[in-house]
Amino acid sequence: MPTLKKQVKFSGVGIHSGAPVELTVKPSKKPGIFFKRTDIPDAEPIPATYDNVGETKMRNTTIGQTNGAHVQTIEHLMAALFLMGVDSAIIEINGQETPIMDGSASEFISGFESVGVTPGKIKRIVVKREIVAFARDLLRELPALTRFKIWFFNKISGRKNNGFVKLSPNAGTSLDITATLIYPEKIIGHQTYKYSFNGTKKSVTEFIKNISRARTFGKYSEWEYLKKRGMGRGANQGNVIALNDAGDGTLNKTIWPDEFVRHKIIDAVGDMFTSGGMICGNLESYKGSHALNNIVLKKLFSDPSNYDIIDGE
Repeated sequence: MPTLKKQVKFSGVGIHSGAPVELTVKPSKKPGIFFKRTDIPDAEPIPATYDNVGETKMRNTTIGQTNGAHVQTIEHLMAALFLMGVDSAIIEINGQETPIMDGSASEFISGFESVGVTPGKIKRIVVKREIVAFARDLLRELPALTRFKIWFFNKISGRKNNGFVKLSPNAGTSLDITATLIYPEKIIGHQTYKYSFNGTKKSVTEFIKNISRARTFGKYSEWEYLKKRGMGRGANQGNVIALNDAGDGTLNKTIWPDEFVRHKIIDAVGDMFTSGGMICGNLESYKGSHALNNIVLKKLFSDPSNYDIIDGE
């Protein structure tokens, strides 16, 4: 059960709530990642697990009960914990949303590097059968009016609901991710990025160097729409790549031309870690989302013959 050698603190604002928040990631001898809302008296620890995900519609992953104790936007922090090999931690947080920091996983990773991690390996979850979650499956579960609004938005924006997230077997020792984005905005267009994590120092270094700093993104013209619906209130040009209204450029500089799809790797890694271990298999994310990442995990664990578990150390 590898954990942090010392506690580490982070502070900032939630990207959706805009509220200031502080969190402390503490070492733990209990297996698993748990969040503890210190601003709610007697709140029970909230497991950061796929079957405790309560909401994905707000362009993030939220755990817990949305009408009770919950924590939003955990994916970047979860990705950092996974990359550092931490599978046991208590995260005390005094608000409903983790701080967005610079919009990536980089600052979380730096914080964990500064205190170090105890020896050990996290358990492996080896994919044995192909599992697919389709975007069209999500639409069927929505009310008719909501489906119409999504259809209308996609029609005027040029987007299609043909995305999917697929898990399939590989050699059983690595998480091999291929992420693809296809956006009508010219600055994004068609982007694909591949990354393989096998627990070696080389794969960790590659993530830190080439992926960890990739920021979340959004269209500036959608900002007011999001704020009116309780989203994007903490967004700024320091933590979000802001696409201009024409969609052919950005209002702030990108680190890489394909920073957008690299950020999707962060999201996928963080969401996969809600499995409670290292998913070992091929992960193909074609126009994927937090909702699809969650559904593919639910499908995976719905049948024990879909996977094997190899305990960590």
